[in-house]
Parts: sequence; C-alpha cells; structure tokens
Amino acid sequence: MRSRVAVSAILAAGVLLGSSGCAFFSPVATQIAYDPSDGTSTTVGDVKVRNAMAITEDGETVNLVMAVINSGEDDVEVRFQYNFEGAEPSATDVGIVVPLEAGETISFGNGEDSPEAILTDAAAELGGLMPVFVQYGEETGKTMLVPVLDGSLPGYEDLVPEATDVPEATDSE
Repeated sequence: MRSRVAVSAILAAGVLLGSSGCAFFSPVATQIAYDPSDGTSTTVGDVKVRNAMAITEDGETVNLVMAVINSGEDDVEVRFQYNFEGAEPSATDVGIVVPLEAGETISFGNGEDSPEAILTDAAAELGGLMPVFVQYGEETGKTMLVPVLDGSLPGYEDLVPEATDVPEATDSE
C-alpha cells in the first residue's frame, strides 16, 4: 500500500512539473521592453526618447511625434539633428534643440496642448526610416531610425503638419 502512495505522489509531482516546467524557464512577457506603437525609442544618458515617429504628407515638413523624458537631476538641452551626411552630424547640421528641466517629461507633436517639433527640409521618404541623431551635453549621441508615416491611419490624420509656404516669385515690371 505504501508503494502505491509513493508511486502516486511521484507521478503527481511529475505531471505537475511537466505541465508547468515552461513557466520556470520562460521569461515573463510583461517584463520585456518593447515599443508598443509605430514609433521607435532610444536612451542617451539620462534622456529617454520614447515612441518617436515622423508624420508628413510631402516629406519636407515633418511633425516629429515623441515623448522626451529627462530622468536626471540636471536641466539639459537635447539636440535632435536630421538630414545629415554620414554616420553622425556635425555641430552645424540642421536640427532642433529641446530644453528639458530635471525630471521633466514632454510629449511633442500630439495635438493642441502639446508643443510642436516641426522639422523643415527633412527630405523624408514616406514608408521609410529617417535618421535622427539625439545628443545633449557631453553625452555620446545615438542615431534613431524613425519611421516616416502619413495621415492615412486613423489617429495620425490630425498630426500631419501643414506644409511651409514658399512665397512665389513675382515679376517686377
């Protein structure tokens, strides 16, 4: 009788371990970092750029939609450079500068209440990836490959920037 109980206990333990063994060795999916939307993310020092995407209709005027987080204890000025040649831009290449206070989070390009990050003369190709270099202070910068989208998807239609008007030449007679 004792052998039957022992065999039953061993069999039950084997079934329990066999049916739940994967849970012991598999990573927990909720602890895996990923970009939950169409954008991309990067971290440079204490500055985190989250869910960055370029919204445009013409490829020249681009709304850089993103959240920028300064998790450090110092105020910083973050430079976003684009339309550069080579692996990294020079200090004179075109870009925008975003001031961030210590501990501040700013969401850019998400509508009326959010500040804009409009890039002009971007030469972005719809459906492609636009290189955007992120850097501040003495930190080593990183290049993000930001997806270029248009307003055809619901939710992005209101994020398309208005094209910058170029004055037409007139005859001076």
